[in-house]
Amino acid sequence: MNLPKELKYSQEHEWVKEEGNNRVRIGITDFAQSELGDIVFVELPEVGDEVEANEPFGSVESVKTVSELYAPVSGKVVEVNGELDDSPELVNESPYEKAWMVVVELSNAAELGDLWSAEKYEETFKEDE
Repeated sequence: MNLPKELKYSQEHEWVKEEGNNRVRIGITDFAQSELGDIVFVELPEVGDEVEANEPFGSVESVKTVSELYAPVSGKVVEVNGELDDSPELVNESPYEKAWMVVVELSNAAELGDLWSAEKYEETFKEDE
């Protein structure tokens, strides 16, 4: 695994990038997209929707399966990556750059402390490779 070290990770395979101003950018990990296979559809919440940590906030559909996305933190969706509507394959091609999913304004910044470092995520899931 070659994870960006500046990100935080959830055990549900989402990544979180702190953006400042109490906002975070969220996507799914390279490991998650490789397990899912070719992504054909991404369903995301709308701007203004509230998400709650560890609760589903959308889904990704691959040729193999549909998988729920779990919010790694709670807050209000302030931005959605509309590019994924027309180009869901970006999740496979660029999970950390182009295929971010939502930006959330945190309602409880302390939840960031529950997320994992890249090292812990790698340790936890490397046996599965």
